Amino acid sequence: MKRNQNIIPLSKDHHFGLLCSWKVRQGLKKETEVSPIRNYILYFWKHHLEKHFMEEEQILFHYLEDEYRVRIQKEHRDIEDIVSKISSSENTDLMSGFADLLEQHIRFEEREWFPHLEEKLDPSAFEKIGSELHQIHNNEKDDYEDEFWK
Repeated sequence: MKRNQNIIPLSKDHHFGLLCSWKVRQGLKKETEVSPIRNYILYFWKHHLEKHFMEEEQILFHYLEDEYRVRIQKEHRDIEDIVSKISSSENTDLMSGFADLLEQHIRFEEREWFPHLEEKLDPSAFEKIGSELHQIHNNEKDDYEDEFWK
């Protein structure tokens, strides 16, 4: 799917989010010790998701106030809530739920929200979005050392 070049950095972040979900599922499937999986989720939240959510909310939310925005914001809070619960839990169902929720959230943004924005916003809005993202966005890299999923 062709994406407006100004929001490609967010789509690239989504790739790493889907990879995170896959890694968590692989670790659970292989019955890896819970601690490394939990540590990875907390790491991914702190170093990737938290900032990504902030960028979407501070930049993209200003352009359209509609049911998509309401859903995205709710899902951001739901993911934040489940990460908070995981931080003090050994519950693998929570970890599986995190992986599922994150994947569903990303798929919704990529398949529905971003195309919606591309349909509704004019090129000048996207140029402004691109400029704002350029100022605060860091390219993702997956440098987590404990490869518990292998």
